[in-house]
Amino acid sequence: MPYPEMMVAPMRAELTHQGFTELKTSEEVENAMNGNNEVTLVVVNSVCGCAAGSARPGVVASLDYDKKPAKLFTVFAGQDLDATSKAREFMIPFPPSSPAVALFKNGEVVHMIERHMIEGRTAEMVADNLKAAYDEHC
Repeated sequence: MPYPEMMVAPMRAELTHQGFTELKTSEEVENAMNGNNEVTLVVVNSVCGCAAGSARPGVVASLDYDKKPAKLFTVFAGQDLDATSKAREFMIPFPPSSPAVALFKNGEVVHMIERHMIEGRTAEMVADNLKAAYDEHC
């Protein structure tokens, strides 16, 4: 059962206020990803503490950088179930993880940050990890 919208709305806003487009259906994910050859960041948002403490703040901080992805998308695990499932299909061979951050180039995952790489890390560490990926792929 999805989390109540009123509970997740502020968590969604942390990313949408920074220019992320929410993908709430599997069709929206397919339309955003199929044929997309631009460097694209996809965040699997979550209600867990590591999403609030490190993932979302780290992702936002990473965008204050000279190099960054051309497109920014997010799905919300535990809320937009079909969209999250479809987004995870594009992230194969990585197992489902939330939160998670995937960087795509030419439709392929070129950098992945899974939950176990977020837990116990600071937002600054997550941001630095992403900035290094932007240097390489953007």
